[in-house]
Order: sequence, then structure tokens, then C-alpha cells
Amino acid sequence: MRNPKSKIIQLCLFVLTVALSMSSCSRKTIYSHYEHTPIDGWGWGQSDTLYFSVAPVREGGVFAEQIGIRMNTAYPFMGLSLVVRQKTKLSGVSRKDTVTVKVTDEDGNYLGRGFSLYEHLQPLPDIKLEDDDSLSISVWHFMRRENLRGISDVGITLTRR
Repeated sequence: MRNPKSKIIQLCLFVLTVALSMSSCSRKTIYSHYEHTPIDGWGWGQSDTLYFSVAPVREGGVFAEQIGIRMNTAYPFMGLSLVVRQKTKLSGVSRKDTVTVKVTDEDGNYLGRGFSLYEHLQPLPDIKLEDDDSLSISVWHFMRRENLRGISDVGITLTRR
């Protein structure tokens, strides 16, 4: 006869396995990628455009987009202004958004998640992609200062609505 404790452990492991497999099948994120920028030295230059390429999606639909910024305390401003240009390959739809990310409050306290490297997430407008459509995205800053120190990474995430 089996030990009742081992039966409970087996049942718990089974339930955990089923729960994990169900959550991995329902994952909605289709793209998430960060590009590195020079954090020290001159920093991220205004002409240093970052490029992101989303592979063709099997099934079209409406997708939520988000831009992520990772920075340290060397960043000297309360906000960050970005231009995000996007173009779909099949439909040829082109869009250009201006995004302002608030990185500190009025007292200079850093917002976002983290301790020495802070991550700020800013939603972008939803985008519609057709079946087998791909997306090209370019991002650059348009701050008054040519080079920005303290920004380490910029990323794009797309999730199915």
C-alpha cells in the first residue's frame, strides 16, 4: 500500500504541471526585445536610431504595444521624449508616435521598477497586423541634448489583445 503522503505529493505535482502547461499555452506575448545603448561615455546619441524587427505573425489581429526604458541615476532629466516609427510590411501602414516617459517625480525620486537600474514601461497605441504581416520599428530620442547618458536599454513588447 502506498504512503498517503506520497499520493498527496504526486497529486500536487500533477496539478502544478497542468497549471504550468496551461499558462504557457495561453501566453499572449508575441515579441519582446531590448536593444542596448551606450550607458557611459557619450551616451545614446540622437542620431543613434534603434531598430526592431517583428517576424511575420501567423494570425493577425490587434496587438498592444509597450516601450521599455532601462536607465540608471546618471540620466539627468525628469522625462524622456522618444519618436517611435512603425511600418507594416504587407499592408504598408506607416505610423509615427511621439512618446514622453516620465522618469522622476517633482522631488527627483525615480519612478519605475528597480534599485540602481530603473525600468520604465510606457504603453503605445494598439496596432493591427494582418495574417503573415511583419513590423519594422525604429526608435530615437529627440531631447535637446544630443547625447544622453544613463540609458542602458530600449525595448519593444507586443502582446495579443
